Amino acid sequence: MTKELVVALAGNPNCGKSTLFNELTGGRQHVSNYPGITVERKEGFLTFDGLRLKIVDLPGTYSLTAYSIEELVARDFIVDEKPHVVVNIVDATSLDRHLYLTIQLLELGVPVVLVLNMMDMVEQRGITIDRERLEKRLGIPIVPMVARIGKGKEELIRAIVETAHRHPRSNQKFTISYGPDIDHHLHEMERIIAEQGFLVEKYPPRWVALKYLEEDRQIIEKGDLADRELSERLKAMAGKIADHIAKTLDTYPEAVIADYRYGFITALLKDGVVQRPSVTSKRELTDILDRFLTNRLLGPIIMVFVLYLVYTITFKYSELPVEWVNRFFGLLASYGARALPEGPLRSLIVDGIIGGVGNVFSFVPLIVLMFLCIAILEDTGYLARVAYMLDRVFRIFGLHGNSVMALIIGGGIAGGCAVPGVMATRTLRSSKERLATILVTPFMNCGAKLPVYAMIIATFFEAGRAQIMLILTILSWMIALSAAWILRSTVLRGPSTPFLLELPVYRLPTLKGLLIHTWERTWQYMKKAGTLIVAITVLLWALMSYPKPPEEVLNSIPPESHSQFELEYSIAGRLGKSLSYITKFCGFDWKINVALFGGFAAKEVILSTLGTAYALGTEDEESTKSLSERIRNDPHWTPLMAWVFMVFVMIYAPCMATLVVIAKETGSLRWSIFSLVFNTAIAFMLAVGMYQGGLALGLSR
Repeated sequence: MTKELVVALAGNPNCGKSTLFNELTGGRQHVSNYPGITVERKEGFLTFDGLRLKIVDLPGTYSLTAYSIEELVARDFIVDEKPHVVVNIVDATSLDRHLYLTIQLLELGVPVVLVLNMMDMVEQRGITIDRERLEKRLGIPIVPMVARIGKGKEELIRAIVETAHRHPRSNQKFTISYGPDIDHHLHEMERIIAEQGFLVEKYPPRWVALKYLEEDRQIIEKGDLADRELSERLKAMAGKIADHIAKTLDTYPEAVIADYRYGFITALLKDGVVQRPSVTSKRELTDILDRFLTNRLLGPIIMVFVLYLVYTITFKYSELPVEWVNRFFGLLASYGARALPEGPLRSLIVDGIIGGVGNVFSFVPLIVLMFLCIAILEDTGYLARVAYMLDRVFRIFGLHGNSVMALIIGGGIAGGCAVPGVMATRTLRSSKERLATILVTPFMNCGAKLPVYAMIIATFFEAGRAQIMLILTILSWMIALSAAWILRSTVLRGPSTPFLLELPVYRLPTLKGLLIHTWERTWQYMKKAGTLIVAITVLLWALMSYPKPPEEVLNSIPPESHSQFELEYSIAGRLGKSLSYITKFCGFDWKINVALFGGFAAKEVILSTLGTAYALGTEDEESTKSLSERIRNDPHWTPLMAWVFMVFVMIYAPCMATLVVIAKETGSLRWSIFSLVFNTAIAFMLAVGMYQGGLALGLSR
């Protein structure tokens, strides 16, 4: 028996899987991404009875059929990494839905320990579960738990170790009937697969046959590579079954398979295995809340109020910490200016690194509060309600209800990221709906744009910060939906598909869970600021510092203008000035142009580049001033200019990472180029319209 056991945690979203992971591993966690994709991979460790348990938290998934990247990641890890035990966490109040994944895990032949989570809610609702009978029927160990308080933790660890000892991964046989229209053909396909040894080194033969019937793209592609002739034969057999079912039942094999699985679960829970009170004296809390929170009239009003509350809390309680951090970097710049001799090294450290990166780090307190608020909305189950309500609106603009979650992940409530937002579109079956969602996701206010907004809002709109942020959020949604309507009415014309979404019950989030979720996102932001942003900032500092103008030219102008002239003479200055022939129509000067050009790499660079540009363009005695103060004192900047700048930043070209993912997800570089041109063109037209319209109305001040 190995001294280290690999344990995978699998379960539906909102089943308490992450809570259990945090309870098992505590602070002994490592967060990274799965190779080649942006889906988060969490690993942690614990020690029990001389054994080291490596706990891997798989992405939340409803099934093991390859519809989404999460399902693929979960399935591939179980198949390729071969964990000693798969711990399947289910919401014990909804076994009829959550056991669907359990059935698929058992069909895959992996050693499973079933965790009945939220047993406290089971008792509150008067539900009884006969654990022993359910264990006998499924043939796997079952552990009742309340993961948020760690109840049942020791019993679970013992069950994991015992299962690993008793059942080192084997070809466990678990079969259910899929009815007369499928069973006979399924047995024949299974026999052929077993005889030919087709993909059996990884998968059970019956499971492979089921995947062919379900038209699982990944398995079929693997089959084509392994034995093209046999794969074509299996596809032909599956096609005949599909034709027969379409003619006789007016449906398709995948739907029949799903129906029989749910039928098996229903039979599994009968005869007293699960008993619910026949009469309830009061409505469940979730149902009561949903009567108001998802109401057609009240729901959207409450949603806007919740967003306003999030922004109010974020700006109000981050103001003082942001000021402290700004002061720290101001003092650090002042100390560096005094301690280092005048020259390129001092300029690099004071103007480049401290002046640039310091402006990004100064907004970490605001980012922390924003991520905390979003974590609360996620963990309580409210974000799923937001998706449910917005589906009604999305249909009008030609998008699918599942597009909502992609846009929310991309920054629909500010603080997300377009990269996982684009990846989240894999749940969309319609290629045109998916492509439209991919192209408009970068319009959302991701976490990289948030510090830029925060700095501009604090500079020009201090009295109404939450209101301005709410307006920017609503504006991003309006622009994204309008762009989606244009795309779906022209290049991506096609029918809409129906929307199904499981609404989880409302829960009180745990403090530990909130802190971990907030820290993970904040750390990703800080890590990016401390690595990628530093590298790009140093590069842009060099472009803004060199080449130096000839001495005779400098001697011909007043000394107080030397810094500004040197900046304009640099490569970046010349680039910014050349772009000014176009951007002057939306009011941008060359410094803004350079910052926006840097934003192509990462939107946080906009802030660091502005910080460097304004630091290089000022004298030493100005070095302690914050970027906000310098911009406020620049006569070129006005409230109108601030609005135009924020809207342009919101819409223009996606960052490089997003463009790479768009190319990968669409399978074509041309859609990345399209996104780059399409987004920037819309941003430019809106910026010109706003600026010129503002000038015409006399709003230049």
